[in-house]
Amino acid sequence: MRRLVPLALLLSLPGCFYPADRGRALEAKVDRLGADSAQMQAELKEARAQLAATLPKIDEKVAEVTKALQGLDTAARRKDADIGIQLQKSVEDLAQLRGQVETYLHKITELETAIGEQDKKLVAIQGAEAVKEAEAKKKAEELQRPADKHEFLALAREKAKAGDVPLARQLFNEFMKKWAKDPLVGDAHYGLGETYYAESRCREALFEYGKVVQDYPKASTAADAYLRSSECFAKLKMKDESRLALEELVKGYPKAPAAKTAKERLAELDKAKAPAKKGKK
Repeated sequence: MRRLVPLALLLSLPGCFYPADRGRALEAKVDRLGADSAQMQAELKEARAQLAATLPKIDEKVAEVTKALQGLDTAARRKDADIGIQLQKSVEDLAQLRGQVETYLHKITELETAIGEQDKKLVAIQGAEAVKEAEAKKKAEELQRPADKHEFLALAREKAKAGDVPLARQLFNEFMKKWAKDPLVGDAHYGLGETYYAESRCREALFEYGKVVQDYPKASTAADAYLRSSECFAKLKMKDESRLALEELVKGYPKAPAAKTAKERLAELDKAKAPAKKGKK
């Protein structure tokens, strides 16, 4: 019987699931596109604000020109030259303001087109999933976050349970960045793995469960991470690895509720593996 490698090592081996390097590269590319899109959104907002601020000034200049033209009819009270200069300056100011408006409108059109292209690139990279992630980022920006780390983690779990998986992933990832050195990061990885498991994306889920058992073995969800890993391996037709996960669970966390389930499943596997008894002749 071949010797099995430790489960924590197995979970970290390339090729066991979606390659980590490829995943990180893809995530970095999506993040860059997202950052560019956010910057363009900010520029678009600023351009619209500048346009909104300029339009009233045009109305003022139109009023000034109208007043100056009316003044030509009463030139007897003032010198024609003075009125002509005032009119010329007002017309020049008006032309300048109109030029600014055209510039802002052109910039707004360009930004809206560029943002649309960014969305297309996201779709090309990750398909419809990218759109969901982008929408989740927008929702996450509008969502009020608790300052307390326990409440923050609870909010992420609540969103996952409610079926808002993309938003839950945003929150779990944000938690891991905000409290990077906190032991609760292990539970965040588990929660992230659960969102993938719910969608039968076992390769991605295994990566997150692997982070728990390898880097956060004292996390409250470590035993459950082993159990879920066993289920994922089973779905991927990796029977030996599935059994190993159960054995590691029983060995490392004998008093955990998940260990009871692991023992029952191991017993079922042993029973199915045992040769059938021959009947008496």
